[in-house]
Amino acid sequence: MGLVFFQSVRVKIQHFAAAAMVILLPNLALTESAHGIAMYGAPALPPDFVSLPYANPDAPKGGSIVLGNTGGFDSLNPFTVKGTSPWQLSIFTHESLMGRSLDEPFTLYGLLAESVEVPDDRSWVEFTLRDSARFSDGSPVTIPDVMWSFKTLGTTGHPKYRGLWSKIDAMEQSGPSSIRFTFKEDNRELALLVGMRPILKAAQWEGKVFADAQLNDVPIGTGPYVVDSFEGGRFVSLKRNPDYWGADLPLRKGTHNFDTVRLDFYGDATALLEGFKAGYISAAREFNAERWNKRYNFPRALNGEVVKTEIPHQKPSGMTGFVINTRRAPFDDWRVREALIQAFNFEYINTTLTGGAQPRISSYFSNSVLAMKPGAATGRTLDLLQPFADTMPPGLIDGYTLPETNGRESNRKGIRAALSLLEQAGWTPVQGEMQNADGTPLTLTILLAQGSSEHKAIADIYLGALKRLGIRATVETTDDAQYVARTGKFDFDLTYYRRALSLSPGNEQQFYWGSEAADLQGSRNLMGATSPAVDAMVQAMLNAKGHDDFVAAVRALDRALMAGRYVIPFWQFTSGRIAHMREMQFPQTLPIYGDGPRYMPEVWWWQD
Repeated sequence: MGLVFFQSVRVKIQHFAAAAMVILLPNLALTESAHGIAMYGAPALPPDFVSLPYANPDAPKGGSIVLGNTGGFDSLNPFTVKGTSPWQLSIFTHESLMGRSLDEPFTLYGLLAESVEVPDDRSWVEFTLRDSARFSDGSPVTIPDVMWSFKTLGTTGHPKYRGLWSKIDAMEQSGPSSIRFTFKEDNRELALLVGMRPILKAAQWEGKVFADAQLNDVPIGTGPYVVDSFEGGRFVSLKRNPDYWGADLPLRKGTHNFDTVRLDFYGDATALLEGFKAGYISAAREFNAERWNKRYNFPRALNGEVVKTEIPHQKPSGMTGFVINTRRAPFDDWRVREALIQAFNFEYINTTLTGGAQPRISSYFSNSVLAMKPGAATGRTLDLLQPFADTMPPGLIDGYTLPETNGRESNRKGIRAALSLLEQAGWTPVQGEMQNADGTPLTLTILLAQGSSEHKAIADIYLGALKRLGIRATVETTDDAQYVARTGKFDFDLTYYRRALSLSPGNEQQFYWGSEAADLQGSRNLMGATSPAVDAMVQAMLNAKGHDDFVAAVRALDRALMAGRYVIPFWQFTSGRIAHMREMQFPQTLPIYGDGPRYMPEVWWWQD
């Protein structure tokens, strides 16, 4: 009897201990390594996928292409704030722990890391490096390289890398080839962002100041291409690394197929197009529908040497236009900003410059499911915005719609609306000049980079409308280096602005228009937005646990940004337009993101 009793007690204690282990160590039971990670749900591709669905795994290797950039460069280090580097470098020469699929809103698959592990609450993420991962000099990628890269970029690298670093509570080696990041806040996207940070070779920078890299200090990466030769400001030649470590990875099958990719630099877009017509450039992207229809009838296009290809997409429009610097008076007054928007005769400008073929951007996420709905806010979106209804400019709750004109140059309706708004803001026309109560005239300058011929044409037409309002407006052009420096320290009234957005916006939104980035030199918050409503909507988006809450928060953010009247929107690009040599081929299966920096030439190939 006593033996039975003690056996019973022992069984109960064992059961209790097992239950306690489940309670105290939930991550042990709930996590497991995976080949990929998605923002919501599971990755679409199975662990044994052969290649990305929009890549041709049998694409031949070979051929050489030349791509054109405008402006120049004085740096080959794309990871610091110092200098101007070719934007393609980070894509061709460096890699991250995970790689992104362009056919899913936000999903990553193993690249330098063979697997990823996260708990349900995503309070941490752990990556296991591939034994085969190598830098271009043949040395292995190590956990210390990863740790050095994160710390260096997060503290002395370009400001765009610092936001993530500030959210990491701990970074520790958790095994011979694994590393774990623990986060300070509840933010499910952080696990993915860690997977996308570029990894550099730590030993290269021993005894050097990374932030002060000179032109000859080319960062060593793990990517499929290496810098072969260059001439400052004129060209960079990249060659495909014959010993590239990741050539057989499913994520890389059928990608990076050209033997060499040369980047040539031209003074402006007109010179670049002429270079393409003459055969010095292999492919060119066109962003103007009128030019696409009328300027690509040169001999090489007519005889078939050049092919015109349109690639549709399902991504948001993003925002393109003249951004208004709200740090400066009187542009800190929403009524002045709305007056500038009313005076911008989009329909006339669109007809004049594009033949009216491209629709106007109606919001930051237009052309996608994330775009704000017309009319008044409802449901969860309304709930999110309601606390800010009395502190935001009109349109937050009831809806904001851009003005439409009849397409005539005079735009009398828009000019009348602009005059009324300016008078409400304390500005009065005096002998044809808009002045405030002190007699100070209203002046503004539109800052543009040299070579921005289309943006200059838009600004020139716009100046006529501003002159009719009595505003002293001028256009100032400067070279690329000066332009980057001035916009980096927010030294402008208005300037050209392009902010591409994805189907899975996340933490980068804080860097784009969050209050903390408003005065951070080099940040993307060019408008200087310091809106509690915008900040709160970004946070609601980051805290969303499910897709429906996420969509509601993004639509609320869209409303807050539009009501802020930070940008005078131009037209949107509903498809990518690429003119290219006929030998340049691409798969017929297209990704949902369409064309973009990682599409052409990444999955294209040369076919004689």
